[in-house]
Amino acid sequence: MPSSSARSSRVPLPREIKVLVAAAFIIAIGFGIIAPLLPQYAATFDASAVGVAAVVSAFGLTRLLFAPVSGKLTNRLGETPVYMTGVLIVAASMFLIAFAQTFPQLILFRAIGGIGSTLFTVSAMAFLARKSPPTMRGRISGAYASAFLIGNIVGPIVGSALAVFGYRAPFLIYGSSLVVAAALVFFLLKDTRLADRAVRDVRPAMPIREALANPSYRAALVSFFANGWATFGVRNSVMPLFAATAFAGTGLLGWQVDGALMAGLALSVFALGNVTAVTFSSRLSDRHGRRPLILAGLLVMAVTTGVIGWMSSPALFLLACLLAGAGTGTLNAPQQAAIADVVGQGRRSGAVMSTAQMSADLGAISGPLLAGLVVDTAGYGWAFVLTGGVILLGALAWWRAPETNLPIVPGGPRTGSLPLVRPEDARVTPREDG
Repeated sequence: MPSSSARSSRVPLPREIKVLVAAAFIIAIGFGIIAPLLPQYAATFDASAVGVAAVVSAFGLTRLLFAPVSGKLTNRLGETPVYMTGVLIVAASMFLIAFAQTFPQLILFRAIGGIGSTLFTVSAMAFLARKSPPTMRGRISGAYASAFLIGNIVGPIVGSALAVFGYRAPFLIYGSSLVVAAALVFFLLKDTRLADRAVRDVRPAMPIREALANPSYRAALVSFFANGWATFGVRNSVMPLFAATAFAGTGLLGWQVDGALMAGLALSVFALGNVTAVTFSSRLSDRHGRRPLILAGLLVMAVTTGVIGWMSSPALFLLACLLAGAGTGTLNAPQQAAIADVVGQGRRSGAVMSTAQMSADLGAISGPLLAGLVVDTAGYGWAFVLTGGVILLGALAWWRAPETNLPIVPGGPRTGSLPLVRPEDARVTPREDG
């Protein structure tokens, strides 16, 4: 007779989750296309390393500023309308970036994209928390992350190949993919959206003060900041520039590679390590706890990120990128699931999720700027050492934090080892007209 854990692992994901995962994959391919090219596109406007970092940080700044608004809108209007609005705003920003004529325009249009990004990110996090059965939180977080990561494996290579057509075309492609993703959610989640309109969600909102009183949530804020600094900041600004400048024209396995291709390979290899680790870390965190995997991921990230800037061999550089990606993949799903553990399904999570996202965005803003300053003054190597040190701060925070995925009874199995019992999505009452 199969064990309860085996039975639960074979339970399919809820349909709504599958739709959001599919949309995430479409978005990720488009983002992967522009990721290695955006720093180089910014450099065509005669921007310095700090200037290139400012383009990345402008995106993070507006995400940070609008995160509280995103949480309130998600609680008030529902997840899917806010999600679609955010995706379409990012699409519009991509079309504008493609036709930017000046560097200030580029920064402005990228900042507009940050508004849309925080809208769809916070609403997606809240949607996943509400729709994820407790037995599948890690698995669902892993599936959503994997969709982004697989797209980020393919996208950078495609984007590097498209660079021969100029830097503007990839942004048009990304904008178009975002429109497709919004349409997918609009049509395939129509029933969910209408059902949400027909009922009033009477779940109480979790106060942010209560969340901050939880040491695991505070640790998650630190690790979100470190991950934002390293993964969403430095990886998308400093690392492509380092790859393009340090290894341009070098040989790799008998092939001559240019700067754009090397930047794309670095991001794709990072994403490959990421998605490989996510496939096991998400399920393991359901069965054995979040904290051990979070700590392991942060420590691997810190060490491998710290040495990236000192690599003189393209093969060793790509190996370090692969391992750094694996560390990130080991971290991401468990830390996302840990926040869902703190909130639970019985309360609305907009403010708690948006605060976590703000922490990541603060890292994504400060990381590229400070690392860019270090690059200009001391070189790439020390910029990556600084980033590794920030990641270690996240590990220190979790070292002192308790586990969130606790056994139902002392000594018993954790949620991911229990038979699946799907809880109600929300406690609701019908809306009254007028």
